[in-house]
Amino acid sequence: MISATEARSGKTHRDENFPVASWLIRQEHRGPILAFYRFVRAADDIADHPRLTPGEKLRMLDGLDAALTGQGPSDPEAEPLKRAIAERGLGPRHALDLLDAFRLDATKLRYADWSELMHYCSLSAMPVGRWVLDVHGETQATWPASDKICAALQVINHLQDCASDYRNLDRVYLPLDILAHHGSRVEDLSETDASAGLKAAIAELAERSLGLLAEGSPLADLVGDMRLACEIAAIRRLAVNLARGLRHRDPLAEKVHHGKAGFALIGLASAAGVLIRRPFGRRSPVELPAGTRGH
Repeated sequence: MISATEARSGKTHRDENFPVASWLIRQEHRGPILAFYRFVRAADDIADHPRLTPGEKLRMLDGLDAALTGQGPSDPEAEPLKRAIAERGLGPRHALDLLDAFRLDATKLRYADWSELMHYCSLSAMPVGRWVLDVHGETQATWPASDKICAALQVINHLQDCASDYRNLDRVYLPLDILAHHGSRVEDLSETDASAGLKAAIAELAERSLGLLAEGSPLADLVGDMRLACEIAAIRRLAVNLARGLRHRDPLAEKVHHGKAGFALIGLASAAGVLIRRPFGRRSPVELPAGTRGH
């Protein structure tokens, strides 16, 4: 059986649909966030590996679990996060939840309804936001709003990648009852263009994502770190734009995403909104990266 490092796809945080530890995050927090990302990326690559059996995937994920918690041999994919956890005095719970999500990915190919999908998001997405908040020293009072945004980001990712997930992994996150309600079938995901029923199902899920994003909208004003607040506002606005687009665009026929320039514009506008609402006196000011400051 190959190692976790050998299973790596080569994908990095720069390839994700949403930004990870962008320049808005303070430098001292980027290391722990990226260590978490690299661990999660390694586990995700195991779960998505095309030549590993479900049993092999589970054994490898168990190995990462044991390496992170000190219950087994060390693994280079776990060591940076293990150090970050120790240095920050945090626990491994969020990372272990992600491993449970990837165990589901190794064995579960369909989701019956929205409730099942939200359970998956509680393991695959919500712990990511909680880790970022913990690294910044935010309180658990920020978790519920973060959970809503993270769940929405996960669903939007599922909608963006629904065709490739099905074609490459036979994995479908779109709830079966919603597909059936709109007269669509899983097999519709193999087509080059979405059927009317599949478009309607995607539109409904995009609308539900917008509802989650609305519920999570207070988060940027709840966190104490100004730069994190700007990052949250930017990501949420990006997600809102994408979800609105998915209500009428076809992810089977086109890529529904923002490029770097689009994110930069949305990020700056969203950051400006946070700065206008909050006084500098009790928050850490945002410094623009070199090359973006006005003259």
